[in-house]
Amino acid sequence: MNSIKEDSAYNNARSSKYWQQLQTLAAQPWSLATLFAQDDGRATRFSTQEGALYMDYSKQCIDETVLSNLLSLADSCDLSARIKALLQGAMVNTSEERAALHTALRLPETAALQVGEQNVVADVHRSLAQVARLSERVRSGIWRGFSGKAITDVVNIGVGGSDLGPLMATTALDEWADTDIEVHFVSNMDGTQLDNLLKHLNPETTLFIISSKSFGTIDTLSNAKTALSWLLATAKLRAGTEDSVLRRHFIGISANGDKMSAWGIHPEHQLQLWEWVGGRFSLWSAIGLAIAIRIGMAGFKALLAGAHSMDEHFAQADFAENLPVLLGLLAVWNSTFLQVNAHTVLPYDGRLSYLPSYLTQLEMESNGKSVTQHGDHIDYDTCPILWGEIGSNAQHAFYQLLHQGTQQVSCDFIACVRRYSDKVHNASLQQQHELSLANCLAQSRVLAFGNAAIADTDANAVTEADKYKYYRGNQPSTTLLIDELTPHSLGALVALYEHKVYVMASIWDINPFDQWGVEMGKQMAESVHYAMQQEDSGQFDTSTDQLLQHIKRWS
Repeated sequence: MNSIKEDSAYNNARSSKYWQQLQTLAAQPWSLATLFAQDDGRATRFSTQEGALYMDYSKQCIDETVLSNLLSLADSCDLSARIKALLQGAMVNTSEERAALHTALRLPETAALQVGEQNVVADVHRSLAQVARLSERVRSGIWRGFSGKAITDVVNIGVGGSDLGPLMATTALDEWADTDIEVHFVSNMDGTQLDNLLKHLNPETTLFIISSKSFGTIDTLSNAKTALSWLLATAKLRAGTEDSVLRRHFIGISANGDKMSAWGIHPEHQLQLWEWVGGRFSLWSAIGLAIAIRIGMAGFKALLAGAHSMDEHFAQADFAENLPVLLGLLAVWNSTFLQVNAHTVLPYDGRLSYLPSYLTQLEMESNGKSVTQHGDHIDYDTCPILWGEIGSNAQHAFYQLLHQGTQQVSCDFIACVRRYSDKVHNASLQQQHELSLANCLAQSRVLAFGNAAIADTDANAVTEADKYKYYRGNQPSTTLLIDELTPHSLGALVALYEHKVYVMASIWDINPFDQWGVEMGKQMAESVHYAMQQEDSGQFDTSTDQLLQHIKRWS
């Protein structure tokens, strides 16, 4: 199959008549209060379910005409063909000329996918078998540190997708943990996280996972070097050797085996990535080793199975009932047509505390682009600014802006229906859970309808003296309810957002799988770091040179 860039069969949605019709529709005044008042069946028609995920998007500023045009817009850019290209290993990452096969990472062992000379499914399951072997050695106590003691703590050193993915998943699924081994995460380049963590760990019983696709990321390697020095300082006092420390206390996960070997990772403790695994799509791969250690391989495989179930839904469901397609089209409608250029993710469940950060990287690094796959500059808005927080915390932080600020912001509310049902003394916890759910529904209602959300309240009755109490409403939102948070349902949820990103990118005709925007800053940092070591650093702009001189004077 040809690449999207080269295949003339792929059309550009921008030139479609449906694009023009949506622009006209967006110029009309949209009132959620009016839409609901005119249509008693609105909530039923603008909601759908797949597996454990129920999605209500009736509080979006759409009607049947808008939805019809959005679905036609998806057809106009050959979205079905693009989905097929993604799942079958076509060269969808056009700037780097490779496939983006994160969906292959969760294919069952009985599946078949051949990309060029590579039997992708066989390779993936060989890697998963190695993840299972190493995780079980750690979990069972067979893996021993340099002094012969079993591992009690595992530290994942990575950044970006090599940190956010496993961090988000292990936090969300911690109640599924069936081991006393604690899993920690370090990403910050300045050493703060690692320094604080090492004060509380025992070097004899700590295992480090170095997660880096290139094994050249300075953030990750600087932390790894510090961890090695910490181990050696103790090991030498106990007659341990550097080779023994490296073999007993480090696992490497990378697409670059040579660099892992050069750093000192033992060949048996090297887990393979592939160039077609993007960092922000990599938690399903060996990057998920920390997840497998914490919740077991069965739990990790359930996570993969949940994601695969969403892959199948994405590939097979009619677009009008397809959760990722609908979520992506709504995002395009808000950002590109209604020019709602901010989006917030609000999970009303503490277990999903890192989901907003994870999705911030997933969406903004993927779709923060201003050039099409064909090299044309874009004249429309693409990815909105995305952020989020646990809903109950956000209510006391930035909901003021959502309710009464000057910006329009679209929202995703996420909540779990069932929780604490397996706890003996669960009355108080269950009440807290119900209170959280009530707040979730209440906030989305007030954001949609403003002052009119309160029964028997005239939205226009706010007097001149108390206008500061006015809630304008009309903030669009989608609510996602998860029957129960499990490895399977979490996998489906994350895959839903991955495919949402791809739908948005397909409509905008951009490549969501590269991230050239972060490269130049890294290169410049090397030059600036070199200049810090020199007497004369007058080689940049006057501001940077002045800042360097200030740092040198005070360091």
